[in-house]
Amino acid sequence: MTTSRTDTPGVVIPIWDDELDDFETEATAFREQQREEVEFMLYRLRQGVYGQRQPDVHMNRIKLPMGGVTSDQLDGLAEVCETFAPLGKGHITTRQNIQVHFVPLDQMPDMLRVLGTVGLSSREACGNTVRNVTADPWAGISEDEVFDPTPYAGAFVRYWVRNSITQLLPRKFKVYFTGREADSAIAAIHDLAFFSQVRVIDGKEVRGFRVMVGGGLSTMPKEAVTLTDFVPMSDFLTLSEAVIRIFNAADELRKNILKARLKFLVHRVGEEAFREMVDEELKKAWSAETPPLEELLYLDDEASDARDIAVELPSPNGDAARFERFLATNVRAQVQDGYSAVEASIDQGDLTPEQFRGLAEILRKYGRERARTTPQQNVVLRWIPNEAVYAVWKELDELGMGAPDAQEIEDVVSCPGTDSCKLGITSSMGLNRAVQERVREMAIDDPLTRKMRIHMSGCPNSCGQHHIADIGFHGAAIKVGNRQIPAYHMFVAGTYRTEEMRLGTLVPKVRIPAKRVPDAVERVIDLYHADREDHQELFSTWVDRVGLSPIQDTLNDLTLPPEFSADTLPMFIDWDRQDIYILQRGEGECAV
Repeated sequence: MTTSRTDTPGVVIPIWDDELDDFETEATAFREQQREEVEFMLYRLRQGVYGQRQPDVHMNRIKLPMGGVTSDQLDGLAEVCETFAPLGKGHITTRQNIQVHFVPLDQMPDMLRVLGTVGLSSREACGNTVRNVTADPWAGISEDEVFDPTPYAGAFVRYWVRNSITQLLPRKFKVYFTGREADSAIAAIHDLAFFSQVRVIDGKEVRGFRVMVGGGLSTMPKEAVTLTDFVPMSDFLTLSEAVIRIFNAADELRKNILKARLKFLVHRVGEEAFREMVDEELKKAWSAETPPLEELLYLDDEASDARDIAVELPSPNGDAARFERFLATNVRAQVQDGYSAVEASIDQGDLTPEQFRGLAEILRKYGRERARTTPQQNVVLRWIPNEAVYAVWKELDELGMGAPDAQEIEDVVSCPGTDSCKLGITSSMGLNRAVQERVREMAIDDPLTRKMRIHMSGCPNSCGQHHIADIGFHGAAIKVGNRQIPAYHMFVAGTYRTEEMRLGTLVPKVRIPAKRVPDAVERVIDLYHADREDHQELFSTWVDRVGLSPIQDTLNDLTLPPEFSADTLPMFIDWDRQDIYILQRGEGECAV
């Protein structure tokens, strides 16, 4: 990088005031019945405003490119949650966004303006567009990183946001950047994934990327395949454009929205044939115009933004054992000497205004005012001096974010489910709380078991990424007479902890009533402990060895639905609900 300019920290997507004014105009026209519903829906989705299962309120999905967020932006998120969100919370998604729910449409323009004042945008966070560009939360500070992809990921964001090619793609398009091969697994579920690489060409080191293409989860998960082992940095945006142009022109994908993602094209024609399609696309006239990479780079020099700590630092006092546990699970040494990255554990990915502001204040006092959200719905506080880690943990703990369980079995991941989503079948957030409580009660100390992950989605679409968890669930329903019981299908032996992603396997003939799922989790873990060959056998390896039959057998009685009666009434009520369950699934808007 030869440029000397710097960007305002956290501001990746340009904020256009006239765009916010236009949204207010269009929203007002729709409320006054001057716009057709589908016409306005297409418009608001491109602005990151999504419908909910509840009428007259909307969700705003706020993009955090690469998961990045600053202290001022955390304060801005606190303000919008306090002012515009009746539930008073924001939700971190598995794609590093923040979602704010139950916002009345007439208040949405003011909320978007508040976000704009701190450099946050929801432009193209929904709809058939290039969604939030995600990245390794430890980019730029990891010891095993080839180079920090953040500036180039930012260039990708800026090149494609508001680009005429990507306003109505066949389906959504998801992208991931990482500088570490150890981060390969999570990258493999994306339409495009970029891995930092360096090659020696004509005696000079050249930066570039290894590129994977065609991954995705939902109801038919596919793993990305290699597009190229190396593309020079000067060509990576052009290569991405070739892929997106092919995707946009694939009219056959538009015939069936259930099979409209890029992964279906890539896996139908095959890895080599798709490479040939890209090569042919790159021969067309459009490719002669080189994107202005230097102008697009996102340049935020975190390393130079040091400050003195102006508060007295405490020392462990009666809580040393718990702090040591937190150090082992939630703290990583940075490649920069003297600094650590501290992962705040966020239950269910939900943050209150107090917690948003608390994180902002911690970053101001001890860090460099930068954090990143994670695909596991946590927040990584970067550039914490090693001597301040205990003080940071104490403040996180007081705010309810200091649990020593990041990236472990108690760190359960879920989508919002029927709390707000039109497609939700079950209360995945409620189940998250119940499973987390049960696992904590189990007081698991076995190291391999603690590294297991549990994910759940409220429907088969895998927004909770249940396919790649050691134990995953997606919502379903069981019919009992003229009534229904909220239930879940179970998947086992998925993983994303290593360089290789592994998709979980559906346990056949197992559909578990929601209220029995915590029991099912405990039984499967107990079975694994009792039946594994030694303490070094991973859960996935154990499943491969014994097969699914032992799991089916241990869960069989849990799958038997009860008859409706006063005694069994709780089984007919979902987690965190008071009313008898009725399957109510609306039409999603992502594919509109």
